Amino acid sequence: MTNQNLDNLVKIGQLKSEPSEEIEVIRMLEISHRRLLDSGIAEVSIEGRFTSAYNAAHGAALAALRWHGYRSENRFMVFQCLGKTLGWPTNQWRVFDAVHQKRNLAEYEGYLEIEESTIDELRDLTASLIKDVEALIKAQ
Repeated sequence: MTNQNLDNLVKIGQLKSEPSEEIEVIRMLEISHRRLLDSGIAEVSIEGRFTSAYNAAHGAALAALRWHGYRSENRFMVFQCLGKTLGWPTNQWRVFDAVHQKRNLAEYEGYLEIEESTIDELRDLTASLIKDVEALIKAQ
């Protein structure tokens, strides 16, 4: 399932070509789904819910990339590739850009200012992402 645009990213070292395994993709989606559920547990801290939602999104986006036979060591690259792996418009996957930046501030600088509305938006978009990856697998 090669894609010329993704192949070009391999050529410049942004992605690696690696044969896809359906079971791996399915497991990644299962984990993403559980993390998404975890992000909705009110008793968990806001930071914990944010991290769970972000990790669910990342796992689902990575599953889409893996389905097409690619891998990235750059966490943000998997979000950038959603336009090619799932046909998502830029304005849709760009939401993950802001979330990724917030994640990096938390991870590398110990700063996280997050609102419930951001987590809600991230959870909704991640649920759509998981659904789209599931549809991709079923369409094979």
